[in-house]
Amino acid sequence: MPASSRTRTPGSPRAERPGRRRRWALRIIALLRERYPQIRLPLVHRDPFQLLVATILSAQCTDAMVNRVTPVLFERYPTPQTLAAARLRDVEKIIKPTGFFRQKTRAIINMSCSLVERFSRRVPLTMEELLTLEGVGRKTANVILSAKRLEPWGRGEDRADGLGIVVDTHVRRVSQRLGLAATDDPEKIEEQLMSIIPRQEWDSFSLRLIYFGREVCTAKRPKCLTCPLKRLCPSAPFLGNPPWMRRRRRAGRVP
Repeated sequence: MPASSRTRTPGSPRAERPGRRRRWALRIIALLRERYPQIRLPLVHRDPFQLLVATILSAQCTDAMVNRVTPVLFERYPTPQTLAAARLRDVEKIIKPTGFFRQKTRAIINMSCSLVERFSRRVPLTMEELLTLEGVGRKTANVILSAKRLEPWGRGEDRADGLGIVVDTHVRRVSQRLGLAATDDPEKIEEQLMSIIPRQEWDSFSLRLIYFGREVCTAKRPKCLTCPLKRLCPSAPFLGNPPWMRRRRRAGRVP
């Protein structure tokens, strides 16, 4: 068969036409929407402030653990004012189970001080402003901006300045396996996903990919044989460990 007539599977290292990748992405979105018709953030919260604190605490920690810690934290420090005035050691005792508790304590207290001093005790809802807060990177900011469109407290808020796609460890892994991203860099993955995922799907797409990564496309033993996306997934024949991801892992190792 001539090389020009061969069908290339999306996800291979070679470049493909953007139109084809977008059509591929739409098929994946449709199947994910069918599997997860209703989506909600896994971090328990009542308002943007609580979600912001919980998201910072979730770094290198499971959502289940964060959800066990935050009720105690928010009962004692329910507002930016109260958390800004908290003593470091008192907060450290509460959030210690989340790991890296000293750094996280400083981050959420300093973030709360910024909300009080610069934002009238309200969480800003633009990417530019969120990134000025202690402990907030693009992933955390995208969680807040996406939640604004999904959660009851965000109704009536039409602004989504700087909204992107949340790229956590699940989104990074699954998007690579599905051939939707061709890099290990989270910011580049976000750019690649934003170029093929319709804007109106950005907030829900990342959540569905996170659900899918936890339930089916797991890190160590992905359920490729029973995966509902296996006919669309170029990694399925490799049981979730395709050669292009192996090459990236080797290239990223430091001698």
